[in-house]
Amino acid sequence: MSFVLRDLAYEEIETIGSLENKLFPTDAWPLELFYSEFFQPDTRRYIVVEVDGRIVGYAGLMVIDTTADIQTIGVLPHFEGQGMGRAMLTELIEEARRRGADTVMLEVRADNPRAQDLYARYGFEKIHTRRKYYRDGVDAWVMQRVLTESGERP
Repeated sequence: MSFVLRDLAYEEIETIGSLENKLFPTDAWPLELFYSEFFQPDTRRYIVVEVDGRIVGYAGLMVIDTTADIQTIGVLPHFEGQGMGRAMLTELIEEARRRGADTVMLEVRADNPRAQDLYARYGFEKIHTRRKYYRDGVDAWVMQRVLTESGERP
């Protein structure tokens, strides 16, 4: 399946909010937070993935000094397993590198082995557990990837 990866446009923030509620109903970000994130381009970047002109996934990155944090990443279930999540993750890691980060961090639900496996394949390692991080009481794994100068995974 062919898809397009590109930057989020202002007019699409409500679409992203709707997807957020579908993908993460327990822990969905309020729409206002997406607007706030969008208007911080010096430290944030949000991207979308579309199929046939329809947004089916999105991801966001924050970079402060030399540390990047993947704020969110999600793909509608029907489109999972087709490389979209990998493409967005790759782009966010490259964006972190372009902005001078030497470390990329993220949180992932302890009960989401599919996402954990994806991150591990990209060189992320679990460094901490945040107990009962999510509203439904599920723990979060804090994962980290150290970026190397050559661009190769450590």
